[in-house]
Amino acid sequence: MLNFFASRTGIIVVGAVIGILAPLLQYMGNPPNMGICVACMERDIAGAIGLHRADVVQYIRPEIIGFVLGSFFISLIAKEQKPRGGSSPLIRFFLGIFAMIGALVFLGCPWRALLRLAGGDGNAILGLAGLITGIIMGVFFLKNGYSLGRSYPQKPANGWVFPAFMAGLFLLLVFRVQFFEGGPIFFSLKGPGSMHAPIFISISAGLIVGALAQRSRFCTMGAIRDVVLIRDFHLISGVGALLVTAFAVNLILGQFHPGFENQPIAHTNHVWNFFGMTLSGLAFVLAGGCPGRQLFLAGEGDMDAGIFAMGMIVGAGVAHNFALASSPKGAAAFGPPAVVFGLIFCLIVGFTMREKMST
Repeated sequence: MLNFFASRTGIIVVGAVIGILAPLLQYMGNPPNMGICVACMERDIAGAIGLHRADVVQYIRPEIIGFVLGSFFISLIAKEQKPRGGSSPLIRFFLGIFAMIGALVFLGCPWRALLRLAGGDGNAILGLAGLITGIIMGVFFLKNGYSLGRSYPQKPANGWVFPAFMAGLFLLLVFRVQFFEGGPIFFSLKGPGSMHAPIFISISAGLIVGALAQRSRFCTMGAIRDVVLIRDFHLISGVGALLVTAFAVNLILGQFHPGFENQPIAHTNHVWNFFGMTLSGLAFVLAGGCPGRQLFLAGEGDMDAGIFAMGMIVGAGVAHNFALASSPKGAAAFGPPAVVFGLIFCLIVGFTMREKMST
């Protein structure tokens, strides 16, 4: 069956849909310039289940659940639900941890970097520059034989595990389960974690994005990688559509506020905005996809992608428990050293996981 969303027009449509939905989610209650942010939303989920105790960022975000379940359902319909795994899972887990640490030093994933720019936040320019730099570093390793090894087909039940985990989170959100007084599940009463669109709207948006992204293979990291590596502009056209559409919707809704100072959930430390996203960009290339793409892959049965996503959730707990995550005041005390350590880890992975090049 012809897949319209895999075409150039289709990927532009997908980018435009995301560019419309993200500012609308912000307008309906999500935090400013954070209508959709995979890293921030996974951080909130980590807080909600008690992996960290930063009480201003604790909420089970339905959008993340929708991304996975939307991809899961559409892959079943399209007969693309193909469980596979076994490609260096432990390395992928730690790449997820360091990708999250880099994102939380910057305060956003690639999607949020684009949405911050579309909302007028000039600090996002440094983050995007760092992202591109990290991806270029990753492309160097790809050109020199880098590989985490092949994945292998798995039994069908394996492909249901990560979607089932997300479905369980959704039930915890809907029924507001608390396992003991003052204990998980945690919900923020102030700060970004207390700001959210209605559950039905959030899950619906997530399901739509998950289904469309699975069909189109939408990926911000992949878009830049393809331009650098093979001069292919297919995916980048969708990313461009996201940025332009989000900018237009923000103008219409009065959510465009240009400048560097006093931007919501952002800081002006340009050095660590840059290097935080450099780390994330490099980790995304080494793992094979941006955080959104990893969720969509996990939904269609890729257990390696699911392990990376779990690494990001655990990484959010690590970042907040060990004073690595930035705040609007700037980079945290131990954030910069963690970024340097993460870059060293990624470079070691890049150099040591190269297959012998044929001569």
